[in-house]
Amino acid sequence: MYDAAMASDSGLQNETLQRVSGTARIRFANVGGRTRLADLYQKGSAKIRLPKVYDATATAVLINTAGGLTGGDRLSYDIAIDEGAHAIVTSQTAERTYRSNTGSAKVTASLRVGAGAALEWLPQETILFDSSGLTRVLSADLEADARLMMLETIVVGRTAMGETVRSVSFRDRWRIRRNNKLLFADDIRCDGNPADFLSGPATARGGHVVSTFVDCAVDAEERLPHARSCLEGMPAVSTHGAASAWNGLLTVRFVSNDSRDLRNALISFLTGYRAADLPRVWYC
Repeated sequence: MYDAAMASDSGLQNETLQRVSGTARIRFANVGGRTRLADLYQKGSAKIRLPKVYDATATAVLINTAGGLTGGDRLSYDIAIDEGAHAIVTSQTAERTYRSNTGSAKVTASLRVGAGAALEWLPQETILFDSSGLTRVLSADLEADARLMMLETIVVGRTAMGETVRSVSFRDRWRIRRNNKLLFADDIRCDGNPADFLSGPATARGGHVVSTFVDCAVDAEERLPHARSCLEGMPAVSTHGAASAWNGLLTVRFVSNDSRDLRNALISFLTGYRAADLPRVWYC
């Protein structure tokens, strides 16, 4: 029989723990006026599935078969949309970041969108559990008239499950460039007790669920009235959102103290703003 005492006596607790390592890349191309898969590679726990969408936008679903992340785990994604193509990249479910004893997990994503192409980066939420650590780096390179819509949501503990998060380490870095010129830079660094750094009026005013949506388009400023009208129509009780636009970029920030309420608000906003349903995995 195996027990903790045996592990302690044998020194197994000092062995290097196995860690998640996953790499995946996908490329879509415009073939005869339709978006087609041009390249697919996956290694380790990073998987990509391509559901049948028929006449809808080509969709890729990211899956972490490890079921979550903890310190020392590494995931890397490379997404390319060639000239004139249009695709959605989402995730199968919420990503979970668990308690870490060995530093932070790291997730990197590299997005490339060609001339006249469009990428919708719409993963589901990332949940940060107590004592978790996550470093995330996202970079995007767009051609002159390419369009990128992207969303990221962070849930700091699930209150409906009675979870209390007393300590977390989270770093998030976004860099979006158009024609090699920096268009958008966003950095978040949170260390310590979320009750402290999320309580301020300039952060989340006590909310524990935050989301950022960005639409990089040459006519982004013209889309602002539409974005604000979609915000007004959100069926949200505890979720607040605000939109702004400048210099080919539209940004919407959401804050809530209820993850289900925010999710409903996001579905309403994204469906209305994009004039299209979200991928089916969002409704599972």
